[in-house]
Amino acid sequence: MTNQHPDIGISGLAAYIPPYRVDLEQWCRWSGDSWDKVASVIGASYRLPGPTENAYTMAATAVLRLLDQYDIDPTRVGFLGLGTESSTDNSAGAVIVKGMVNEALAGMGRPMLSRSCEVPEFKHACLGGVYAMKAAARYLALDGHERLAIVVCSDIAEYERGTSGEPTQGAGAVAMLIEVQPKLLTIELATSGTSSDYRGPDFRKPLSRFTHQEPTRFSQPRDYPLFNGKYSTTCYIDEVLAATADMKAKISGSGKRFLRDMRAVFLHRPYQRMAETGLAMMLLYLLAVGDAEDHAELAEIANHSGVDASTLRTELVEQPYVFDLVKQQRLSAELYPNATQALRSMRSMPMWQTDIANKLVLGASDMKQVGNLYTASLPAWLAAGLQEAFQKGLHLGDEMILTVGYGSGDAAEIIPMRVVQGWEEAASRIRFAEALAQTPVDLNQTDYQSLHDRGELERPNERRTGVFHITRIGNRDGQYDDNGLEYYEYIA
Repeated sequence: MTNQHPDIGISGLAAYIPPYRVDLEQWCRWSGDSWDKVASVIGASYRLPGPTENAYTMAATAVLRLLDQYDIDPTRVGFLGLGTESSTDNSAGAVIVKGMVNEALAGMGRPMLSRSCEVPEFKHACLGGVYAMKAAARYLALDGHERLAIVVCSDIAEYERGTSGEPTQGAGAVAMLIEVQPKLLTIELATSGTSSDYRGPDFRKPLSRFTHQEPTRFSQPRDYPLFNGKYSTTCYIDEVLAATADMKAKISGSGKRFLRDMRAVFLHRPYQRMAETGLAMMLLYLLAVGDAEDHAELAEIANHSGVDASTLRTELVEQPYVFDLVKQQRLSAELYPNATQALRSMRSMPMWQTDIANKLVLGASDMKQVGNLYTASLPAWLAAGLQEAFQKGLHLGDEMILTVGYGSGDAAEIIPMRVVQGWEEAASRIRFAEALAQTPVDLNQTDYQSLHDRGELERPNERRTGVFHITRIGNRDGQYDDNGLEYYEYIA
């Protein structure tokens, strides 16, 4: 943040992960995919929401857990932002979550979230939660000095069976407490990087696809995205490079050193390998725009990979207009062929371990179990990483970390954060591992297909405690029009 404002950042994190789990080794037996490849590129398992869950129920459960785990006075909350691309109401947003949480708090005889509380929803693919976090920080800097802000990221990542996206599904929610004089991390927006550009058919969800769908029992439309695998990867790389360029313009000194000084890096991860690719491309870019020493290091990588150093440097900094691939019908083209080859070669160089793998290790084991959480992916990794660091007794006070958010198609945010002295007490309350471990239910092939395709399970639905559920869907059978409206209940 700028000097005229106090430090603003994250003071707490709390998660909800649904129990229904698909083991990817088992999934490979059903699908015929290679388990070795899936394990190395994607992860170990992913979660699905239950028949009575949606983005709102998961969000409300995460928010209630945040209030409990950090002893937050609900009346002090002046901003409740929801980041999601899985919401089912095109009018109301975070106010639905607020209403659910307040009903639960009232039922417990506790104070409720303030009436004077902003309730925006942020939708931009997987980047909505980062935009919500930035908005919360700006709210606190400008007119919310005496208040608290909560940002909750909640999503359901689902893909059609038989597509390349199927093993990268997932579901869950993470709530973050944002405040002045934070207890965990300061958000360094003054040196953050941002980028956006239109990408056309890379990961879109046109409403026309399901406006005539027959609703299932709880009316969650099967919201499978349009996506094009090779093109989507190109978009991710290009947007992260553009945001890196914007960040580099705001920092003094060596960009390479700035990146290497980071104790850890947390990226949006649709799957495991993509995070590694994103960080490696950031390093290559910073070497390409650096000084003579940086150029020499890039030349060493180029020589090791068999590409021309000058061509590689030009390719990394020219920032092509990716949407031209759509106009020219070349979605499978490789815009960064030399950088991609260099990246593959880097994996066998000692620098891969020091500059890439070691930066991504905190929380990585837990993240292999959850799948892609869309907006909740980055904060989930952050929560898992900070909890692991605390449990291992690592000394992170005053260390810098880097967060990289990405919204499929056309936007990225890179935000440095500083770990606050005394962060350990707040980290001890995160409980991400506990949220992940709570009574997982492994699905067999039949149950998985039923839950995936119809939102139903053959087995009796468990009314789990400590979780919000959908109880019914309105159908105009009362004295007012509530057709399609979801009704919720918290099971204490």
